[in-house]
Amino acid sequence: MSKALNILLAEDDENLGKLLHTYLKTKGFEVDLARNGKIAFERFNSSTYNFCIFDVMMPEMDGFTLAKEIREIDKKVPILFLTAKSMKDDKLQGFSVGADDYLTKPFSMEELLARITAILRRSESNNEKTVNEELFIGKIKYEPELRLLHLEEGVKKLTTKENQLLQLLVKNENEILDRQATLRAIWGDDNYFNGRSMDVYIAKLRKLLREDEAIEIMNVHGKGFKFLIK
Repeated sequence: MSKALNILLAEDDENLGKLLHTYLKTKGFEVDLARNGKIAFERFNSSTYNFCIFDVMMPEMDGFTLAKEIREIDKKVPILFLTAKSMKDDKLQGFSVGADDYLTKPFSMEELLARITAILRRSESNNEKTVNEELFIGKIKYEPELRLLHLEEGVKKLTTKENQLLQLLVKNENEILDRQATLRAIWGDDNYFNGRSMDVYIAKLRKLLREDEAIEIMNVHGKGFKFLIK
């Protein structure tokens, strides 16, 4: 690959996990290997990934549940399932929770690479925004990695949680960002007190972004938030 991409690999089979990790590294990918779904979800919430490969049957949290949780906070990151199952219902369940493709064990490394390449090619047209690039939210310049918003009144340094929340909103533009999933991703718990704290952060972001009247952070009753640029 001409550009190194960061892959989150969740596989509880130690031997297969090491094999996949080594192979993908030799092909130019950066790979983070997690031994179960729970660890994978924690890694996803603390780092940035361009691609996910999940085994379906894992302890702590299975691949379907993991994908469903991730899709609540990131609608676009590609997800490829690995499974020993070949039943039609299992594949349908995988696609229903947001999988981009499905690879049944045993498979060749060449086939895996071909599937990854094909999924990435399809997703290129979406022009996904990453946290490492300078971008514009409407007319406002935003540097997520540096946690900077360039406003008319000057440059504002965001707090860590403000930045995490804004990243999720921007990444899921025009999509509903689930309230409980966002709380778990940023605060670690979706209890009442964290919920009130998040509401305060949402209000702060609205105030910061109000210089561009085209930007709206809309409350979606009973569900969460929707980030819109009109």
